[in-house]
Parts: sequence; C-alpha cells; structure tokens
Amino acid sequence: MKLHILGICGTFMGSLAQLAKAQGHDVSGSDAGVYPPMSDQLEAAGITLTEGFDPSGIPADCDLVIIGNAMSRGNPSVEYVLDRGIPYTSGPQWLGQYVLRGRWVAAVSGTHGKTTTSSMLAWILESAGMSPGYLIGGVPENFSVSARLGDSPFFVIEADEYDTAFFDKRSKFVHYQPRTLIMNNLEFDHADIFPDLAAIERQFHHLVRTVPGTGLIVSPHNDPALGRVMEQGCWTPVQTCGADGDWQWRALKADGSAYEVNFEGHQVAVQWGLTGLHNISNAVAAMAAARHMGVTPAIAAEALSGFRSVKRRMECVNPGADVPVYDDFAHHPTAIRTTLQGARAQLDADGKGRLIAVLEPRSNTMKLGRHKHELADSVVDADQTFWFQPAGIDWSLQEVADQCSAPAVVADDIEALLQQVCTAVAPGDRVVVMSNGGFHNFPRRLASALQQKTGGAA
Repeated sequence: MKLHILGICGTFMGSLAQLAKAQGHDVSGSDAGVYPPMSDQLEAAGITLTEGFDPSGIPADCDLVIIGNAMSRGNPSVEYVLDRGIPYTSGPQWLGQYVLRGRWVAAVSGTHGKTTTSSMLAWILESAGMSPGYLIGGVPENFSVSARLGDSPFFVIEADEYDTAFFDKRSKFVHYQPRTLIMNNLEFDHADIFPDLAAIERQFHHLVRTVPGTGLIVSPHNDPALGRVMEQGCWTPVQTCGADGDWQWRALKADGSAYEVNFEGHQVAVQWGLTGLHNISNAVAAMAAARHMGVTPAIAAEALSGFRSVKRRMECVNPGADVPVYDDFAHHPTAIRTTLQGARAQLDADGKGRLIAVLEPRSNTMKLGRHKHELADSVVDADQTFWFQPAGIDWSLQEVADQCSAPAVVADDIEALLQQVCTAVAPGDRVVVMSNGGFHNFPRRLASALQQKTGGAA
C-alpha cells in the first residue's frame, strides 16, 4: 500500500510511519517543520519527506492518506484530499486496524507517567524474552527508538486522551482495544479540547468499555477521578496499586532509588537509577500489567533494576559535571511537583548544594491559564526558580513568581535567562529544566555555558 502521512514529524505520526515502513508499505509524508530528531529517523528508514503542505507533496498514485490530529480544515493538503475524494483515515485508526488487530495490546493511559510507564512495561517484556512491539511518545534509553513492530503477539502502546483527528473527536485510545490497560492517574489537562475534568472522565470510560472481560485493568487505589470513571461501569477484572491496594509498595530510600513491592504475599525489591516516588508508582503498575501478560514479579523487578528511563525524563545532559543539568518534560503542576520532590530527596541524601528549577509553561492548558494558581506550590521544593514567559501566554508569570516561597525570577528573553541562571548557580547545585517543547535547546546550552564558566571542567 502507498501511504502518505500529513503531520509526519510528530512523535506519534513519525513512529507510526516507521511501523508502516517496517510492514513493507511505501511511505512518504509532509509536515510544516521537517527537523531532527524525527526527520533523521524517518530519512534513515527510507521515508520521503516534504517540507510544508503543498498538495504536490502527495503522490498521485497514493492509496491512503493518514491525517495527523494537528491538521485542520483549511490546510491545503487536507482540502486537496477532500476535494479529490482520496481515501483517508486517522493515525490511531490506521494503527488499530493494521498493527494492533489480533495482538495482545497493553495500553498505558493517564495524565502523568504514560511514556515512562510504557517504557518500563516494554523493557520488562523484553527482558523476559517476549520481544514486544511498542509505540511510545518518547525514546526509551533501553531501546533507542520510539517504535518497533516486535516479534511476538505483545504490543505496548502509550495511550493518550487527546482527540484523534479533525473528523474524529474521540480520544485516540478508543482505537486501541487493549487486553491489558493501565490507568495511572487522572487530572484536568488539555484545556484546548476538554471543558472540564468530567469530559475527560467520559473519554476514559469509553476506553474502559473496550477492555474484554478476560482482560485486566490496573489503576491506583485512591484516585478520585478514576474512581468516578469506574463507577460508571466496569466489565473487566481490576487490580489496584498503592496503600490498601492489591499491589503495595514501600520506598526503602527517601529519594525513591530503592523500594520493595508486595503482591499476594510475595515480596520483591528493586534498586535502580531513577528517583521520585511517582516513578515507583509507575513501576508497580508496569509490574502488575506484566504479570497479566505472563511475567513474574521477580523477573519484572530484575528488569526494572536495569531500566534506564526515557530521554527528556530527568535526563542528565552533562554527566559528571560540577553542576548537573537535567532535561525534563514535566508540564503539569502535579508532574512538576513530583519531579522536584524526587530531585530534592536525592539532593538531601547527598547533603550538599541547592535545587534550581527552570520552567517554560508552554502547554495549551498552561497558555490558557488553567493551572496558573497551582504553579507556585508545584515548585516549593526548589531553592530558586526561573520562569520563562513564552509567546502566546496573555497572563503574566510574575503573578506566579510573587507567590513562590523561594526566590523566583521571570524572563522573556532566552539569552537573558541563560545568563541569569548561569550566574546564579554554584558547584554542587542541580538544575532541573522543565518544558514540553524544544525550549531553544536550553538544557544543553546551559550545560555548555556552565562548562565555560568553570574553565572547561566537565
């Protein structure tokens, strides 16, 4: 089949393109911005890319156009497809029909932790010799690529609740029909498409309805929103995680770098390179899902001990430096808070230095100001915070900075911000940079500037 993908350089669509190519399809694509790292992955896979959305980029003999959810009416290529009656579909629908059908799908959903938990589950299955396929919204460091077909019936997918396409406003995950489902947590997000939390809960219940009675749903024991989802009806066995749940865990170190897990009287311990209690919660959910797929907790624990996280999830960009700089994707107040709690605990265990947070609130929900009153509290574990005011926010981050319990600075110029942070830090400090966008490559630029400041020391 000859496929053309509109919006091919997004993480999901680019990964889908590589899966389609691996299946033997002839794949090409267009996007407004053809840029690394996805463009490099696609070109390495032999996929032809066109910059921009001129209809001439769509092959005349194309069998099917797959339209990304960033595309809308008025886009020249979209209008061309509609005017000429070219067959089209969405990315999630194509994936469900051509990749996931007939496979044991394990879907990982929730407001926070989807990418990390999906990566954990895929790595557990890989370590158990099950060679899963996967599609993950990031690059797991244990695998180095964001998607693969795999050599077994098992497939792990990061299942998000964002809408499918301009012609299908259901959440993406309703197309995946999982047999094993993780619902990690649920809070309000995506204010650009959901009016309130209740609207998101309805979508999650649509997902619950797709899980067969022979499947399994894994969820936290005490998440209020997920509790409301399950109250709407459930036809599948459920295992819960956390205090008073079926799967219980206890941190052995305050920073979360060691913990034990108990399930049905069996106890296993994990010591790993990750920090934060939220990551333990992610890991326990992955262990529960893996057990449903045939992996014992002991094997899962051994695999997690060798888990190396995901790029841009507390990724240290300058290992061994006097001032470590971490690149993190956190963009919701809860994710910011839990990430900084983990960094704080690790810093306290080492007994030196300060925790410096640098944040760019750039998600659609942030730009609409829906979380601004929670931001000051989310950085309470930082000793100093730097806020970057990006274009597109019509409210002032100075309001947030004024409410912070520790010193806080706002900048709207990236060069000035770089200089301010570079001047503020001292050897032994740790800097956590958080954004869900490119942020002008700030973490690596800061690491380079700090290296020059210290006379070239690593």
